[in-house]
Amino acid sequence: MLTKFKPGFRLDESRERSRAAAHAYTEGVAERLQRLPGQRAFWIMSMTASTYYGNFRPVSPWRWLFSVVVPVVIVCNGFKKKSLDHSGALGGLVVGFILTIANFSFFTSLMTFFLSSSKLTKWRGNVKKRLDSEYKEGGQRNWVQVFCNGAVPTELALLYMIENGPGEMPIDFSKQHTASWMCLSLLAALASSAGDTWASEVAPVLSKSSPRLITTWEKVPVGTNGGVTAVGLASSLLGGTFVGLAYFLTQLVFVNDLDISAPQWPIIAFGGVAGLFGSLVDSFLGATMQFSGLDERTGLVVNSPTQETKHIAGKPILDNNAVNLFSSVLVALLLPTAASGFWPRE
Repeated sequence: MLTKFKPGFRLDESRERSRAAAHAYTEGVAERLQRLPGQRAFWIMSMTASTYYGNFRPVSPWRWLFSVVVPVVIVCNGFKKKSLDHSGALGGLVVGFILTIANFSFFTSLMTFFLSSSKLTKWRGNVKKRLDSEYKEGGQRNWVQVFCNGAVPTELALLYMIENGPGEMPIDFSKQHTASWMCLSLLAALASSAGDTWASEVAPVLSKSSPRLITTWEKVPVGTNGGVTAVGLASSLLGGTFVGLAYFLTQLVFVNDLDISAPQWPIIAFGGVAGLFGSLVDSFLGATMQFSGLDERTGLVVNSPTQETKHIAGKPILDNNAVNLFSSVLVALLLPTAASGFWPRE
């Protein structure tokens, strides 16, 4: 039976009513925001973004507030506890804000990496001080270290917002291939950094055996770039898994349509693999492109060649920060592509 339309009826009338209602909502929110100092700029940015994406759902004021306040609190606490210096704190604010506004799962993964790494860096500091020639009290991170560990996740978070807008979504390659790839890529970068940090902070203290150079499998002194131990590799796996678990739990809380999406539990396993793989990549680069030498005067491993240094492995091409950056890039590019072929479908 054919439906009869009244004269003047428009097929898009329902859509126009929805737009009118949404517009009225945004006008009301805008009016309330104008009473709050400092929120007008955020509102303009939000409306610009919502216009770009072709909808009338701007970023909520609460999301803006959370994305600003929480990173500030965490960074200030890190600065107070000497986990960050002045430049590292400023860099951390930028990274924290972008990842938080983009996706709360990004935020929890970043915080899990940062907080756990900061704790482990200070753990048994008296022992590490005797083993590491470059040990710093409190393990303060500057802007260079923040950049080398946070540049890849920040870039991916920006691309994610350009592609999808801010918000959480399930990882489902059958429905959102590009967005899912970006999410896993960002997770891989953070899990890789966590795995490498956990290994370098735990293994020197707990390992009973001497590390072996990953390229030749020869025994090398503790602190040699590219040296691996069973304890270090296990720590890398646990560090990445910890970050993956944080991402997974956040998905359970904030994503609404998980019941019609692909299973999300592989996120945990993916984080563990990224942590282990990232540590191996970091070790290989460190063994080949980062200088390691034994200072015969102090008996400690150093990263710069001198007349008093006996060469152990590697060439003085990259420093530790550059190795971390290249490792993060490689893991972020390779693992999501591999995972997309094995990721379960709905």
